[in-house]
Amino acid sequence: MERSLLGARVATYVYFVLCGTLMGAWVVHIPAAEERVGVSHATLGGLLVLLGLGAFAGMQVTGPLTDRLGARVVVPATAVLCGASLVLPGLAGGPWSLAGALLVFGACNGALDVSMNAHAVHVEKAYGRPVMSGFHATFSVGGVIAALVAAGATSVGGGPVATMAAIGGVSIVVALASARALMPAAAVAPDAEGDGEAGGIDASVPAASVAPAAGKSGGGGKSDVSVGAKTASHDSAARRNMTGRVWLLAVLALMVMLCEGAANDWSALHLRDVLGASTSTAAFAYGTFAAAMTVGRLLADRFVARFGSMAVLRHGAVMAAAGITLVALGPWMWAAFAGWALFGLGLSGTVPQLFSAAGHADPAAAGANVSRVAGLGYVGMLAGPAVIGWLTHVVALNHTFLLLTLLCVTTAVGAGVLRAERDPAPRDERAGVGH
Repeated sequence: MERSLLGARVATYVYFVLCGTLMGAWVVHIPAAEERVGVSHATLGGLLVLLGLGAFAGMQVTGPLTDRLGARVVVPATAVLCGASLVLPGLAGGPWSLAGALLVFGACNGALDVSMNAHAVHVEKAYGRPVMSGFHATFSVGGVIAALVAAGATSVGGGPVATMAAIGGVSIVVALASARALMPAAAVAPDAEGDGEAGGIDASVPAASVAPAAGKSGGGGKSDVSVGAKTASHDSAARRNMTGRVWLLAVLALMVMLCEGAANDWSALHLRDVLGASTSTAAFAYGTFAAAMTVGRLLADRFVARFGSMAVLRHGAVMAAAGITLVALGPWMWAAFAGWALFGLGLSGTVPQLFSAAGHADPAAAGANVSRVAGLGYVGMLAGPAVIGWLTHVVALNHTFLLLTLLCVTTAVGAGVLRAERDPAPRDERAGVGH
């Protein structure tokens, strides 16, 4: 059992690395695609929106599908599709073909993203301790791998199409080889079917008080009906409460991922345009942010185990708010680097906690719930650069970052939604995923 659980965890790491590698392989080849297709920066920005729309659609379709078929089926299938579709943007010869290619690749990448996160929730549930942040850290490792492979291929004369095809092909082989180690579909107990909570009988009603009532003449039926009505009412209210909580998690994900998206696109420009740094020096702003986020995610699980996910979300958001405020108001280069490092470190543990809480809200619907949180979060990541761009028409670039301060503070205030978070140890057989 322990060996199979360890194998499932390692396989999950593999798929997170694959997802990061495949997305990174496209990102590093964006300049080549733009030059080949012959579009302006503005047109390319519009085309990249299609990548996000495809990802959002793929997430919404794949979440419920993962719950129905199981991650062992859906994760490798979506990884194969993502690997196969990677070469499509490289083959595009015009704006319309590139638009279609990005829509397809985005949908496949979004599908893989949600299905592997749903599987990560089940692995974490089986482990009985936090492991989600470590999975997200390996996604960043995949981006580094893609950059190194692309740089190596370029140095030996490899073109974008050949490089993307090679990365996609290797990813397909690795995805298929890792599939057997994934957890099978969660086993749902017969009395748990049809609801997202504790089963058909309210756990607060002692079984002994229900069973004798069925044997009484005359009043037994009335008692059964009364208990059944109370149970149905309780389950319905619990489901509504769970759904509302998941959407609140999604709103928090939108805010923190909007912050992350803004940092991805504007950190280097801030150093160059506001502080007068050279292009090469400015590039280290994003590098500092990304490195701090990766380190933070590697360490976050330990802090969650000791202090709880609510504390990690709240204090992480406060740290991020302090960091981005330093960036917005600090006139010195060192302050900017320190601010971007604090911003990345603070944000690092936030998204994994939100995804994890969404999946654990109802393990039988982990895929659907994660797709809601990830989908709205992805909208935030896409909107972040655009929102900052719009605000630069009104105020200076560095002052637009104060909006991110506000979002981080709001996230810290809303972190109480995790107070009612699940006990990481399995509470019922259905949540234990049958392992």
